[in-house]
Amino acid sequence: MKLKLPGVEIAGSWEPNDAERRAAWELYVELITRVSVVPLRADEGLLREALSSLYSLFGTTRDVLRRHGPEIAEPKRNGQYNFGYLAVAMLNYGVRPLLAQWHPLLEDWEHRRPADRSRRDHEHAWPQVDELRTALRDARRILTSYADLLATACGVPNLLEAVPTADR
Repeated sequence: MKLKLPGVEIAGSWEPNDAERRAAWELYVELITRVSVVPLRADEGLLREALSSLYSLFGTTRDVLRRHGPEIAEPKRNGQYNFGYLAVAMLNYGVRPLLAQWHPLLEDWEHRRPADRSRRDHEHAWPQVDELRTALRDARRILTSYADLLATACGVPNLLEAVPTADR
């Protein structure tokens, strides 16, 4: 496997045990059912909702890690990766940088919304809206790679291929 993340590249092997496969399935389902890997078109939804969805991956991933216990993070032979490391790397290198940069910027813009303007119209008028959409697309590529890895670990087909997207 090979995952290129901002600031780190993960390359090597991962042979998941049964606990890791169950944890991988849970996280896979979370990833493939969110804006994290399903594109948000310009005429759909709010960027705030996309950021909130990504933020919720932290709670979900923590819950998966706690419930499945240390067996999913045990060191493996020959330097193989484990689910725990991969899940934490996904958050810290794939999601956290995006949220750290864009959450406060969008929040500042949201606080400037006039009472007579809808949230959607105000967000579309934000001078940085296209930059955030680009950052979300970049993060989606990273998280799609993670989802592909998790699907392989679970032994299931890539369920995202059934979802038509404009940029695939």
